[in-house]
Amino acid sequence: MKQFTVFVLILCTFSCDYFDKKKVNSHDIVNEELQTFNWNEVDQYPSFKTCESSNSKQESKQCFETTLITHITNKLSDEVVVVTENVEDTVVIKFHISETGSLSVLDIKSKETTKEQIPNLDSLLLKSLDSLPKIFPAIKRGQLVKTEFTLPIVIKVS
Repeated sequence: MKQFTVFVLILCTFSCDYFDKKKVNSHDIVNEELQTFNWNEVDQYPSFKTCESSNSKQESKQCFETTLITHITNKLSDEVVVVTENVEDTVVIKFHISETGSLSVLDIKSKETTKEQIPNLDSLLLKSLDSLPKIFPAIKRGQLVKTEFTLPIVIKVS
């Protein structure tokens, strides 16, 4: 009986670590969560009122880009542009949409020949973007987030 009591006493002494709970640091939890985050994807793309009926994320993105391109091309087609030689170029517009839905252009890239033939192309593009309808910002995990897009626009003038 004495041996049994000693055995139980030793067992209780060394098994105390079993009941200890590890403290989890909140910074460790946040860091682990941030590493599993895909920062390049959003849950819902920016949209216009006309794109509200889009069901999937891909349809929403396509509607947003199509609406944007259609608006820009309609505004550009209203302008009278005189050129001395044919211009056929893909102009790339890089822009940023903030958490409030405001659009700001970061960069406009085009060929040198296009810039020579249409020197006011950048201002025409900026002017067309100023008259856009209200943009609803992107959503990531229930929060409004800023996004960046690169949009190619084909310019053909003869």
